[in-house]
Amino acid sequence: MIVFERWRSVAVIAALILVPSLAGARTYALTPGQNAIGGIGEYVAVYKDTLLDVARDNDLGYAQLMLANPGVNPWIPGKDKHIVLPNLYLLPDGPRKGIVLNLAEQRVFYFPPGGKTVETYPIGAGVQGWITPTGVTRVVSKQIHPGWTPPPSIRRERPELPAYMPPGPDNPMGDLAMGLGWRGYYLHGTNKPYGVGRNVSHGCIHFYPEDIDHLFHEIPVGTQVRVINQEVEAAWVHNRLYVAVFPNKSQVDEIDIEHPITRVVPDDLVQRVRDVAGDRADEVDWALVTRLGLERTSIPTPVTPPSIADAGQPGVTPVSATHPMPTAPAR
Repeated sequence: MIVFERWRSVAVIAALILVPSLAGARTYALTPGQNAIGGIGEYVAVYKDTLLDVARDNDLGYAQLMLANPGVNPWIPGKDKHIVLPNLYLLPDGPRKGIVLNLAEQRVFYFPPGGKTVETYPIGAGVQGWITPTGVTRVVSKQIHPGWTPPPSIRRERPELPAYMPPGPDNPMGDLAMGLGWRGYYLHGTNKPYGVGRNVSHGCIHFYPEDIDHLFHEIPVGTQVRVINQEVEAAWVHNRLYVAVFPNKSQVDEIDIEHPITRVVPDDLVQRVRDVAGDRADEVDWALVTRLGLERTSIPTPVTPPSIADAGQPGVTPVSATHPMPTAPAR
């Protein structure tokens, strides 16, 4: 695997700047033509940490954090263990408007009106056989303390469920929900926050409670929601081509049970990278691209060398958050 230490030795990490972690919601300044936000951070664990704690404190998904820290025990990382915080993101392709949700990345990007900032949040997605539709829809309703009526399809699967579940701590909708134009699909909180970054839902999108609280109160009804399922992202950042490859649904399930992921390259990997590289495709380290496709670390990695114009300059400095970035709180 491409572990953090190996990145140092092969100089891949040279283009990434270590930054302190940021707990809670993430809002980044955005300039025209910008394709990346955030940075790679580090957290030193205390004796009672789990990776579930670290993921939530730093607004990361569980699978995302596991991939960045192979070999780390998710339940007992250990006191003074250095945990890589993979908070570097390529912005999704297409219009930067409203909410863009990449199912493969298990992450939402919200582009507020004005185009000067972007927010990003991890999510929990659907289990095998329950897939969120892709395409464009809108937020059509907002509910505080929603009740939940399990649809017949879920009650057939789980007949022990009641016909109606009132608001409260046992309600899987959490305290806040935003209904989509696709009937029966919601962006909502959860009473099981450890499911964020996993395949846990029947097609709805789960957020950490603190994240849905932030998003719910700033997004109006009518906001556009575009859902994509893109395992491969590529973009030019400071004159270098970066590639990020995300695990497929089966691989996320393997991560969930602490099983090595089945190594399989996305069918569209080479074509997507070649399309973005354009007439500079001969600069691409295609062996590295293949390795990224097999290992699916989710972390944007440069696959072209620094240009002559960049010689002697520091690596890519991801855009800083628009609010201070304190270290992760001790637990």
